[in-house]
Amino acid sequence: MSTDHLIIFDTTLRDGEQSPGASMTKDEKVRIAKALEKLRVDVIEAGFPAASPGDFEAVKAVATAIKDSTVCGLARALDKDIDTAGEALAKANSARIHTFIATSPIHMERKLRMTPDQVVEQAVHAVKRARRYTDNVEFSPEDAGRSEPDFLCRVLEAVIKAGARTVNIPDTVGYSVPYQFGDLIRGLIERVPNADQAVFSVHCHNDLGLAVANSLAAVRNGARQVECTINGLGERAGNAALEEIVMAVRTRQDHFPCDTRIDTTQIVNCSRLVSGITGFPVQPNKAVVGANAFAHESGIHQDGVLKHRETYEIMRAEDVGWTENRMVLGKHSGRNAFKSRLAEIGITFDSEEDLNAAFARFKELADKKHEIFDEDLQTLVTDANLDATNERLKLVSMKVCSETGEVPRAEVVLQMDGQEEPGAAIGGGPVDATFKAIESIVNSGTILRLYSVNSITSGTDAQGEVTVRLEKGGRIVNGQGADTDIIVASAKAYINACNKVLKPLDRAHPQGADV
Repeated sequence: MSTDHLIIFDTTLRDGEQSPGASMTKDEKVRIAKALEKLRVDVIEAGFPAASPGDFEAVKAVATAIKDSTVCGLARALDKDIDTAGEALAKANSARIHTFIATSPIHMERKLRMTPDQVVEQAVHAVKRARRYTDNVEFSPEDAGRSEPDFLCRVLEAVIKAGARTVNIPDTVGYSVPYQFGDLIRGLIERVPNADQAVFSVHCHNDLGLAVANSLAAVRNGARQVECTINGLGERAGNAALEEIVMAVRTRQDHFPCDTRIDTTQIVNCSRLVSGITGFPVQPNKAVVGANAFAHESGIHQDGVLKHRETYEIMRAEDVGWTENRMVLGKHSGRNAFKSRLAEIGITFDSEEDLNAAFARFKELADKKHEIFDEDLQTLVTDANLDATNERLKLVSMKVCSETGEVPRAEVVLQMDGQEEPGAAIGGGPVDATFKAIESIVNSGTILRLYSVNSITSGTDAQGEVTVRLEKGGRIVNGQGADTDIIVASAKAYINACNKVLKPLDRAHPQGADV
């Protein structure tokens, strides 16, 4: 029996970035895009070019940097959005425009205030306009999960006739359940007269924890593209997780007459990169990429795995990129060894200046930590990029005193807009005192919503990775910092978040971008 190609459409850079606090810089998007290209993702949705000048430039940069994957830009069914996407994708080796309009009764009536006939007309017009820029056009009927099946058939037939070569059925609000969603996909493929002229795709949200299950049900019923994100990142409860979709299809070939072209050995590396850049830690029991995904503590399980791996493991850890933490570099390692090892784990530099700065950080870390692991290198480069992209605030020095029976006190010196500013405060603990000392200088006016600490590797000398989430006026940002001293890492994370708050917001998420 022949095996169909299941297209993997990654929307980490678009829908994933819409997670509160997960905003990425242009350079960070390019880094993730290159990792996705190495993962052999078929389509990379790089962003929403019309959302802001910053998003336009990020999509343009990704389109220029990527050669082996198709680069996609999202656009509402509006001429301005489509033209902006076409311009941003002009230099792409392979480009796709993904346009959408809502089709559910509640969206058409309450949000668009358009009649069904007007929606069909606008959808057709949008597809035809997008084809001015590329033959690779995708159309999504937003909120398809709550749309009338008869109307969906009408819209899909019309846009396919207009030239859409991919039609994506989104469960925008995560309302569907697997058997119902699978039936919907099968019914559409059977009822749309020209269904054979387009690839049917799905985009499922995880509000009920069913995004992966719904996506797989759709694949079983004829869908041949799945839209997903690394680590299941995305708005609200997230999207279908790429790693889970890929490994479910790969592991259960007895149930799926298709497979992806994904290089699964790159999955863990991509997961770590996205987690590091967004500041969203991966929970230990997360399928495939969680730290405990291949750990066995039960004596019965351990005994079984030792005797025969497949007694309790349905996948090999190394097949998805898990390896033993091995010391690769130390304080005596040279610049070439450093550069070569980073290249092996997918990290390259645009200039010698960037390489030299990262190498200087490596030497500084090696003086504190005897054994340097791959995870340390990933974090080191991410930490360097955080400093490079946020210039208003920098940590110059800090002193923290915490003693039994005494109130903790912190003194910090920050460089703020080029000027050194001192600050001091007491607090309920050393971290609290540090944050208050920083606030005494910055006066950010934010509310601390999350403080999270993760150990990057094992051992008492491991780097601590701290994530801080701040909110101001409804805007949420994440900050991240790493250091062998957890208090210093906390200060770095808080300063990183403050930098984002102080920087003007250069991104808007138009209502209805959540397809």
